[in-house]
Amino acid sequence: MRKLKYKHLAFLAESCATLSQEQHSQELLAELLTHLERRWTEIEDSHTLVTVMMKVGHLSEPLMNRLEDKCLELVEHFGPNELRKVLVMLAAQSRRSVPLLRAISYHLVQKPFSLTKDVLLDVAYAYGKLSFHQTQVSQRLATDLLSLMPSLTSGEVAHCAKSFALLKWLSLPLFEAFAQHVLNRAQDITLPHLCSVLLAFARLNFHPDQEDQFFSLVHEKLGSELPGLEPALQVDLVWALCVLQQAREAELQAVLHPEFHIQFLGGKSQKDQNTFQKLLHINATALLEYPEYSGPLLPASAVAPGPSALDRKVTPLQKELQETLKGLLGSADKGSLEVATQYGWVLDAEVLLDSDGEFLPVRDFVAPHLAQPTGSQSPPPGSKRLAFLRWEFPNFNSRSKDLLGRFVLARRHIVAAGFLIVDVPFYEWLELKSEWQKGAYLKDKMRKAVAEELAK
Repeated sequence: MRKLKYKHLAFLAESCATLSQEQHSQELLAELLTHLERRWTEIEDSHTLVTVMMKVGHLSEPLMNRLEDKCLELVEHFGPNELRKVLVMLAAQSRRSVPLLRAISYHLVQKPFSLTKDVLLDVAYAYGKLSFHQTQVSQRLATDLLSLMPSLTSGEVAHCAKSFALLKWLSLPLFEAFAQHVLNRAQDITLPHLCSVLLAFARLNFHPDQEDQFFSLVHEKLGSELPGLEPALQVDLVWALCVLQQAREAELQAVLHPEFHIQFLGGKSQKDQNTFQKLLHINATALLEYPEYSGPLLPASAVAPGPSALDRKVTPLQKELQETLKGLLGSADKGSLEVATQYGWVLDAEVLLDSDGEFLPVRDFVAPHLAQPTGSQSPPPGSKRLAFLRWEFPNFNSRSKDLLGRFVLARRHIVAAGFLIVDVPFYEWLELKSEWQKGAYLKDKMRKAVAEELAK
């Protein structure tokens, strides 16, 4: 082995990895990986490096770490195809190597080489899969792909829309072009491709200019084929239509029917729990936004928040907001923190103000937004319920103050449930340094919410 060149060792390791799981093959592979780890400095050309990373890097964590170091040394000599291969390999292994991604981003932005359609699509996919946000790269991808739109197939458009949705990057001209592509190919676009585009639109809360034509096409395609789709995908699609305020009564009924939703009740897997969470949101849409909706709805036992509703890691913003609210309220009976509603959303806090703006003991009064009623008294005339909602950095589109579709839906539901909203976005909270500033900020927000309501 010592006499073999590095690229020959890599070829031999790749061959061993694909052979049968016999003992001698495993022993030889382990020995080869040890040699590759020790002799990584012998790599001199980018082709060998990229080949080794793609073929055998996943077999050994220490080897992969060495190869990433070598990649940082040689990345300035990479061409577009080699950059693309490294990115796709990182995405396939879900390796979010930030130093390497930053170096690749620098060269993608700074070098004048042109990127082909295939390279652009793979780069967009890799950045989306790894959730790596780099503004100049996202801008370049959107601009270059927009110029290539006439040559893209429906599959490539769907693939591209999904990648940008994962990146949380909303390029309005590009997404308008996606919508126009779908309308132009209305006769031959397949349902899976249309579904991918629709889900991407919902994630970013994008409403195309030709909204009526686009959603007429969506409803037409879904009309007969929705029941035949995989159940979780049916829920995803109806949820997406709820986000975009385009769901029809028949579509709501299809997924809220007891024979359908029972398969997700009590689901233990993360996927089933996520799907059921979306069913709660669909149920809330039917209750709050469709006054003419006649049913069916989820049973009362299903909408009661489970123990996992509040079982989440506390963020720094959440902790600071709770501490400030406790100081602002003075006593625990004047408000409730971490309120899990029957709509599938959790309020950071809830308070009830009388007509003079004074806190009322919120637990004494009827609360229709809770699955299990607490109080018995009706709120006095002129009283107002306020919900505090914090918006963290991941809740927004990248480089934007626009909420993602999921959180737009949450806000809409809570307003429809009769609350005035006190928004607490991270970018405003970070500017507040002292406890006094934070308390004053929340008081001012509450006054503004009440004043806006009175002005209507």
